[in-house]
Amino acid sequence: MQRFATVLVFLVLDSALTPAGVEKASAQAGPYPAMAPLREYLMPQDAEIALARSAAPASIADGAGVMVLGRQGYTTVVHGDNGFLCYVERSWAHDTDHPEFWNPRMRAPNCFNAAAARSVTPIYLLKTRLALSGRSRTAIAHAVAAALDSGQLPSLAPGAMCYMMSKQQYLNDKDRRWYPHLRFYAKGDVAKSWGANLPGSPLLAANDPQDGFTTFMVVVDHWSDGALRPPTRR
Repeated sequence: MQRFATVLVFLVLDSALTPAGVEKASAQAGPYPAMAPLREYLMPQDAEIALARSAAPASIADGAGVMVLGRQGYTTVVHGDNGFLCYVERSWAHDTDHPEFWNPRMRAPNCFNAAAARSVTPIYLLKTRLALSGRSRTAIAHAVAAALDSGQLPSLAPGAMCYMMSKQQYLNDKDRRWYPHLRFYAKGDVAKSWGANLPGSPLLAANDPQDGFTTFMVVVDHWSDGALRPPTRR
């Protein structure tokens, strides 16, 4: 199960299991040492809306709000009525020490419930504004930490979760498309108390110390369009 967990999408597990100095050096020496030209991260608006909605079943995504990335950041282009918010994360959703932090290929469709939209999304939107303004990884990490410490960013709301069930996801260069799954968020490093990442446990977890919460992942058996997922790699 531990090996299975290491192929996760945002793979803060990598940073949790690797000495910080080694991970930081690996990130700086990797294939994406700096941000690519902005055009490589952008998509046609209609295509991005469709990709964002593919994160969840139509019964959820059709009533969700949708945000898309532009040159100045994310803007809301669809106003939903069910409390969910869908958008496509880019590579700076990763921890700032991650070697693919600037990978322009990454497209991670998510559909967040209302609790996550008001408490998880603001962290990513801040990172986006900082990234597009040309800030370094270190500056982004410091700014996010300061915003969390000062209360500029909200505390994690109880019940925060999201759908990540898109067959079109591109999560990293190694695995590209992982598995359809649900994500649940809990404050602090609490994987052990949930029994995550243990032999036989269906619950996977990745602690994100920069954002201050643990992400729990539960793999489901089908993509958002109803197609069956591939067998789990063990």
